[in-house]
Amino acid sequence: MNIDRLMKIMISPLITEKATQIAEKNKQFAFLVVPDATKLEIKNAVEMLFKVQVKSVSVINIKGKLKRVGKFMGRRKDQKKAYVKLMNGQEINFTEVV
Repeated sequence: MNIDRLMKIMISPLITEKATQIAEKNKQFAFLVVPDATKLEIKNAVEMLFKVQVKSVSVINIKGKLKRVGKFMGRRKDQKKAYVKLMNGQEINFTEVV
């Protein structure tokens, strides 16, 4: 895997109520990723950036909503979310990442 590509896979972590509940209950963390990322690339990127072991990766493609601005219709960008499940004993702390 190309290290430059892995550094560009992760856009941002999702810090929402739902993502926090899932993290506490199932040890899964949610991230926004680039739309053309594969599960293997996401797994390698998380392991490289956070120094943890990943058990599984689930991805969700979200279509952008149609929005009206005056008489014009527009569309928000499509997004891709990744839910990453960690091995037992592993943890990601977003405040300590370099």
